[in-house]
Order: sequence, then C-alpha cells, then structure tokens
Amino acid sequence: MTVRIYVRASTKDQDAKRALSDLINFSQSYDNNHVEYIEHFSGTKLDRPALTLLLSDAEEGDILLVESVDRLSRLSQDDFSILKQRIKDKGLRLVVADLPTTHTMSDGMTGEILKVINDMLIDLLATMAKLDNDKRRERIKQGLANSGYKPTGKKANIAKHNRIRALASQNNMTKEEIAKAVGVGVATVYRVLKQVNS
Repeated sequence: MTVRIYVRASTKDQDAKRALSDLINFSQSYDNNHVEYIEHFSGTKLDRPALTLLLSDAEEGDILLVESVDRLSRLSQDDFSILKQRIKDKGLRLVVADLPTTHTMSDGMTGEILKVINDMLIDLLATMAKLDNDKRRERIKQGLANSGYKPTGKKANIAKHNRIRALASQNNMTKEEIAKAVGVGVATVYRVLKQVNS
C-alpha cells in the first residue's frame, strides 16, 4: 500500500506545499511509504496534470490523502461525480485530514454506515467548495464593477501590425512566413490583413 498525498493551490503565488509536512506526518499512521503530488492548478478543472499522474500511478488499496475536500475539488457536481468514479475505479481509499470520519476503516455494518456518511459528507463539502468559489468570483466581479474598472483587453502591437502590412504588400511571402518573420501567430496575420481590406 502507498499513501498518495495530493496538495494543490490555484496559482504559483500560493503555497501548495503549505500543508505538506503535516500530511506527511499524518500519512505515517497508515504506512511509511508515501508519494507526494504537488500541483498549482485550479480545482475547478477536472483534468489536472498531477492529479492525472496520481490516478495513473495508483494501485488497488492505496490511500489518496488530501488536507481538505476543497484541495481535491471545486468542481461542478457532474465533474465531481466523474472524479469520484475515477478514484473508485482505481480502488483508492480517500482520506481527508480535516474530516475525521474518513480516518478509520471499519468492517461489517459499521463500515458500511460510515462509508455512506463519508460519501454524503464529501459530496456536501465538495458542493460547498464549488459554491464558495463561485461566490468569491462573483464578489470580485462586483467589486471591479463598483470601482469603475473596465477591462481593456490586450493592446495591439502597432509596430508588428505595420510590419505585417509592409511584408504582405510585397506579395512574395506566405502568411505563415510573415507570421514567423514578425513573431506572431498566423491568425494575427489574417486578422491584421483583414482589417486592411475592410
């Protein structure tokens, strides 16, 4: 058995390893053999590199250890159902450090009741994590709107646009060659030249 520790933060500015040493200590109550999976990726995305690797590496009977449900998921209910099925298909046991009912494994009727309770609690916490994330995003949007901030988008690089037009006017280069010469994508070349012709 291997304890597979998964830690996640949404951005590189946040410290994904913040809870790692506590989780390593916690994992030793199950087994000394552990592997760490550290990720800077949004919990609202189902497919994440480190989580995908963990699921690929996992074997029947391994433990997936997370600090809290929101570190594993801020997914929609449909996507969380998919993730839970992937965990189940691999035969992983989910242990959530801040959810004590997941810490012990019982046999018989008690084990079955505990499993049902844990499934309900984990679903509830995942839903709350998603709602919390949605509310936070809404508050940020409201705050920006109230401050009068209006996103301006990316500013056009006038020098590059002029260079695209100049090279295109010579009629001796393909759009791909122009893109490479100017250091832009082919789509930018088409867009700039379309503006000229419109």
